[in-house]
Amino acid sequence: MNEERLVKVPVSVEGALPKVFGLNRTALKAAASFFASCSCARVGNPVWHEVVIHLVDDAGSDETHRAIMGIEGATDVVTQAYDSIPPETQGLYGELFVNTDQALRAAPKRNGWSVAKELLLYVAHGMDHLSGADDRTEDEYRAMRRRELAWIRAYFG
Repeated sequence: MNEERLVKVPVSVEGALPKVFGLNRTALKAAASFFASCSCARVGNPVWHEVVIHLVDDAGSDETHRAIMGIEGATDVVTQAYDSIPPETQGLYGELFVNTDQALRAAPKRNGWSVAKELLLYVAHGMDHLSGADDRTEDEYRAMRRRELAWIRAYFG
């Protein structure tokens, strides 16, 4: 990953971050900002004003999934992008609704994968969606997953 070409994307985090993840908000925001920058670079570096990460449980994920996508049931991450409103400088805003309960359930099923990395995978996945990536087909899903895992490897060096 050519970090010199990455633009800085401001990220904020809302909601409870359980101690079991072993991450603090500063670490989560730093990783999320890196993934957002990688995602932007993939599509020509559009201006992102801010991405807000909402940490939610299964109930919050289900509610958000239904409200935004019309799909019932909790999921790993739900994304929503917004355009700026004039007279603001043109750019985008994004929200990720990241399911901490799902990360806690899924991580033990991955060999050698921590709950922190599972949570960060969901954040990377959400950032990939914010820049327009889709995973409706198996090929799209695999391409997204390869990209997201590469971002995680690049971040952790």
